[in-house]
Amino acid sequence: MALKKTASIAAITLAITMLAPMSATAAPVSGSGKDLTYDATKATVMEKAKILTGEYGVTSVQYALMDAGEIAISGQEGKNDLNDKVPLTANTIYGIGSTSKMMVTASVMKLVDEGKIDLDQPLVNYIPDFKMEDERYKQITPRMLLNHSSGLLGTSGHNATLYGDNDTQAHDTFLDQLATQNLKADPGAYSVYSNDSFTLAEILVEKVSGTTFTGYIHQHFTEPLGMEHTKTPQDNVDPAQMAAVYSQRVEGQLPQENYNIIASGGIYSTAEDLVKFSQIFTGQVDILSPESVEAMEQEEYKRGIWPNEADSSIAYGLGWDSVNLFPFNEYGIQAVTKGGDTLSYHSSLVVLPEYNMAAAVTSSGGSSSTDQLIARELLLGALEEKEIITERKPEKSYGTPVKASMPEEIMQFAGNYGARDRAILKLDVKKEGQLTLSTVTSPNSQEQSYVYTADGSFVNEAGTEKLAFIEEENGNTYLWSRSYLSAKGLGQLATSEYKAVKLETPEVPAEVSAAWQAREGKKYVLMNEKYTSMLYMNALPIVSLQMFDEAPGRVYTNRLIDAKLAIGELQIPGMAGRDLMDFEVSEEGGVEYISAGGSIYASEDIVKPIYSGNRSKTTIQASGYATWYSVPNSVSGKRMTVKLPSNGAFAVYDQDGRCINHSVVSGNNEVILPENGRVVFAGETDAQFEITLTSQED
Repeated sequence: MALKKTASIAAITLAITMLAPMSATAAPVSGSGKDLTYDATKATVMEKAKILTGEYGVTSVQYALMDAGEIAISGQEGKNDLNDKVPLTANTIYGIGSTSKMMVTASVMKLVDEGKIDLDQPLVNYIPDFKMEDERYKQITPRMLLNHSSGLLGTSGHNATLYGDNDTQAHDTFLDQLATQNLKADPGAYSVYSNDSFTLAEILVEKVSGTTFTGYIHQHFTEPLGMEHTKTPQDNVDPAQMAAVYSQRVEGQLPQENYNIIASGGIYSTAEDLVKFSQIFTGQVDILSPESVEAMEQEEYKRGIWPNEADSSIAYGLGWDSVNLFPFNEYGIQAVTKGGDTLSYHSSLVVLPEYNMAAAVTSSGGSSSTDQLIARELLLGALEEKEIITERKPEKSYGTPVKASMPEEIMQFAGNYGARDRAILKLDVKKEGQLTLSTVTSPNSQEQSYVYTADGSFVNEAGTEKLAFIEEENGNTYLWSRSYLSAKGLGQLATSEYKAVKLETPEVPAEVSAAWQAREGKKYVLMNEKYTSMLYMNALPIVSLQMFDEAPGRVYTNRLIDAKLAIGELQIPGMAGRDLMDFEVSEEGGVEYISAGGSIYASEDIVKPIYSGNRSKTTIQASGYATWYSVPNSVSGKRMTVKLPSNGAFAVYDQDGRCINHSVVSGNNEVILPENGRVVFAGETDAQFEITLTSQED
């Protein structure tokens, strides 16, 4: 039978990658470590930073350790310029992504200290113009924003991530976007990562304080703490001060990235500034009350549905990704952490509140997970040199699994499960005690195999991951994964999460299924993204809808409601249930449009062949929608030169949908047109593009 949530459960795991732990703790020490030079820690971290930049494709990494209010270690590794003309320094600025969420959390808590916000009062008391289609929105509180339990769908990122453009449209229209949305869960039911919650918290701070979020954090945090290199897209940021970003797709440095939903992920900073910010949480400064700091470090994730306790890097507090980070929990040391990832930049902040220590890492390229490994090494090394811990614990593993007799009732949990990014997992359970997992939505992915063991879990051959089936109190059956994965030369990460939820087959009228089946395989092109958007370069603006025999009544994992609506309904705590969106269909002028998460796609019926003559023009119409063209055989291989308006850009895609030129990125207005390719022109209304086609020899 399935393991009940209330039962005693042997560890069940999914993996990431984390560092070799240490053992034996001592009582908290308040000493500053002034007499320590941390030579051993410096050498180890420098070596790991070289591994990160040399073997993991990271362009540059910057790190800092603060001990009792003083920066004890600061360094950087990698390149800031491929020609080595621009050096990396401690003042080189990086995007910190979602680590920005700690700034807005601290801002809300400061307003709590001032008696201007009550965490458990309805949010509508503070933002009267906040409305949603779903009446349950009235139950959302500020606390639910900060602990990810609001029930909001996920990320309304339309026109939010732009190259060299600090347009505030994404922020300014955010409440309008929410007004058309439903919730995916009851507010407070469980915590699942939610960017929109923190964008709403940004608006909360602005409404209550009467100032901009950028102005608020500078007044109350960055200026008092001496964080001179912490900025937002609304500040005057010199691109030359930013860490360089590169892509294998483009020659030379990419333009500056602006994530314009600032509190969710748009702040720029340095490793040294981040550890200065950490003083709020180590008692070095009194910007927040001790009560607010302590409240942020509580186990908020336990308020709703959550897997049983296990080593992990996700265990939400208020703002914090984890308030009980592995491997520090192995030594009885509380570590709180927040990481951040954008398309270009990554960061990690790890704080040991009771030891007055913090480490921060920022990088161009890589991930927040690998940055966290460097941050942990800074802290573990320092704790070791201070003799607070005496030795490193070995990395964890479940070992080679020993097959046990499996109860026959376990076979009932075979079936199809919905997972992150609308993936469908197929789980087969054989009576001899073997489980196989395949990803239906990624047919080229490798099938994974697990063996049933005596503790009631399935373990993979490498001994890195355990799986089990959990029946939760909400009536859903979850696939629980618990893992330890090692990153060579860097350390070990632990995860414990509900990886997927069993998909039930909804009752759908035949005519509804037929309507969606008629759309299957059709291509749809992105129409309403700003011409400076990073999506034109980094995402696929040409998409298609798919239905699978393994998930009848659904488009991917979205449940069919009627002929024009399929809703994202997966209820999975943690990370796997994040960023859901509904698919809504409309029709105008004989063209079918699909709206998803604020983005609007048009059927490729709208795409016409580009004019094959030598010269032509195209103009952005009153709708502001982009104009798309196909590349017929008569012009493939020709050189296209575009005279660009000041308020527009174009991008070219090959037959597989890969971007081969985005004029905002490359600065290049000439491109050889690919066979069976696509071209998009985007800009403000009335932006006009003059197009010239010549042979390559001309």
